[in-house]
Amino acid sequence: MLLLNTIVVRKEKLTTVSDTVSLDEALRVLEESGYRCVPILSEDGKKYKGNIYKMHIYRHKANGGDMNENVMSLMKNDNKFIYLTSNFYNVFFDIKDLPYIAVLNDNNDFHGILTHASLLNLLEDSWNIKEGKYVMTVASAGEKGDLAEMTKIISKRANLASCMTLDAGRDKYIRRTLFTLDKATTKEALDEITKKLEKKHYNVIEVEDLDA
Repeated sequence: MLLLNTIVVRKEKLTTVSDTVSLDEALRVLEESGYRCVPILSEDGKKYKGNIYKMHIYRHKANGGDMNENVMSLMKNDNKFIYLTSNFYNVFFDIKDLPYIAVLNDNNDFHGILTHASLLNLLEDSWNIKEGKYVMTVASAGEKGDLAEMTKIISKRANLASCMTLDAGRDKYIRRTLFTLDKATTKEALDEITKKLEKKHYNVIEVEDLDA
């Protein structure tokens, strides 16, 4: 199963408006739903047209605009969408300035939306904090083989719940890696791991006790 498909909110669960409604009708939908924006779909519900924002309708109304105008007159984000098969890491850049991003299937039909909350929940799961005892932040030079060597040192003395590398591509001389050690890790094992890492010139810059 595609990773994105597991965290996308399907269109059947969404509040949307048709591209045939007026601004007045769209505003009514927005006010009743409580959302600041909703997707605009084709009349048959298959194609994504863009988003309609409550603030844009309010601004239009305050300036004496005609509320009987078609909703498409204030449509935004028509080119802001991804596919179920999109590269997962690129999604972070695509959604950066949006409350959500539309997701299309291989037929270019609207499948649903991906929200910021869904991405944050996925990151939280990948960090595996619930299964961890300690999170070690280790600095390395980012050279080939560093991650393998650090992982080998740690796995001899503790089970790894997760591993996350930061700073990739930002600084070629410094790479921070976060290792989450599982619940069974003792303080003695942690101290031994720290000693062995630093002996190999990997700097343990922070250790967080998740039970503290």
